[in-house]
Amino acid sequence: MALAVSLLPESQLDALNAAYNNSIARRRWRTALGFSIAIAALAVAAVGAEVDLGTFIAKIGNFFSYFDRIFRLDSGARVWTDPAEWFWGWRKWLGLLGETLLISYVGTLAGAVLAVLLNFFAARNTAPQPWLLFVIRRFLEICRTVPDIVFALVFVIAFGLGPMAGVLAIAIHSTGALGKLFSEIVENVDMKPVEGVRSTGAGWIACMRFAVLPQVMSGFASYALLRFEINVRGASVMGFVGAGGIGQELIVSIRKFYYSDVSAILLLIIVTVFVIDISTGWIRGRLTGGRA
Repeated sequence: MALAVSLLPESQLDALNAAYNNSIARRRWRTALGFSIAIAALAVAAVGAEVDLGTFIAKIGNFFSYFDRIFRLDSGARVWTDPAEWFWGWRKWLGLLGETLLISYVGTLAGAVLAVLLNFFAARNTAPQPWLLFVIRRFLEICRTVPDIVFALVFVIAFGLGPMAGVLAIAIHSTGALGKLFSEIVENVDMKPVEGVRSTGAGWIACMRFAVLPQVMSGFASYALLRFEINVRGASVMGFVGAGGIGQELIVSIRKFYYSDVSAILLLIIVTVFVIDISTGWIRGRLTGGRA
C-alpha cells in the first residue's frame, strides 16, 4: 500500500528548523551555565573548607605507603604468605566481631520498635493532632541529626565503657532515621481501608492496627534490614570511643602501629558487611516481591 508524504513549504521548514536550533542552543547554554555555576560553587566550597590541592598531591604517597605497611608482617613479608601469623588473634577478633553484630542487632531492633510506635504520629495522614505531628517530627529530627558516634561518646561518659553505650546510641539514631522512612511509607498508603475501619466505630489505634499496619509491614521490615546493615558499620566505628565491639580492638592496633593486625581486622569487617549486605538484600527482595 503506497503512502503519501506531504512536504511543507520551504518557508515553514526554515521556520521550524530555526525554532528547533534556537531551542537546542538555549538548552546547551543553560547546561553550560549550570555546569559553570557548579564548578564555581565547588571552588568556593574548597576554599572555604581550606582544601589544599598542593598538599593533597604532595602527601598522597603517604596514603599508599600506609596500605603497603598494613599488608606486611613484622618480618617484612607480605601478609598472605603466612595467613596463620596474619590472623593470629582470629578467635579474639571473631568474639569482638560477634559483639559488634549483637550491638547492631539489639540497637536496630529497639530503634525499629520505637520507630513503628512513633511514625504514625509523624505522618500527615495519620497524626491525630497537628501539635503532636510537629512535636514527634522534631524529636525524630533530633535523633537522626546528632551522629550516632556522638551519642555513643555521651553514653560512654554516662554509663562507662562497654556495649551498652553502643546499643543506646544505635537505638536512638535508628529511631530517628527509621521513623522518618516509616512515616513516608505511611503517608503513601491507601486511606480507603482506614475509612472502612473507622466507619465501624473503631478508634484511632484500631484503624492503625487493622487498616494501615498490614499495608506497610513489608516496607517497614525492608527498611529495618537496610538499617541493620548500616548499623553494623556504625557499630564497628563506635569502638573508637569505647562503646565495645571490634572497633575498640581496631583503634588499639592503629594507635600501637600493629600494621598487620589493622589489615586483618579490616578484612574481617569487610567480609562480614559483604555477607550481611547479600543476605539482607535477598531478604528485602523477597519481602518486596522481587526475585532472589
